[in-house]
Amino acid sequence: MTRRQTRQRPKQSTKRQPSPHTPEELARAATAHDAPAGPSGDKVKVPLTLTLSRAQAERLTARAIREGKNLDALVAEILEKAAGAPDD
Repeated sequence: MTRRQTRQRPKQSTKRQPSPHTPEELARAATAHDAPAGPSGDKVKVPLTLTLSRAQAERLTARAIREGKNLDALVAEILEKAAGAPDD
């Protein structure tokens, strides 16, 4: 019995080439096509799915209820504060 020879593929370089753009430029391009969230156009709707433990979800929901906000608004507020939103 003869063994079938397999062709070896040339190894591809695993080194990433540095991007010619800054993270800020890439982020601006990524959100450029998002739908505006208001008439001024300074905010955009970002589709986002979160996976939280039931306990975390309950705590966030209770906080939103206490603060008289819906959950989306509360999470947006938390993210804006964490990102250091300059829009305030």
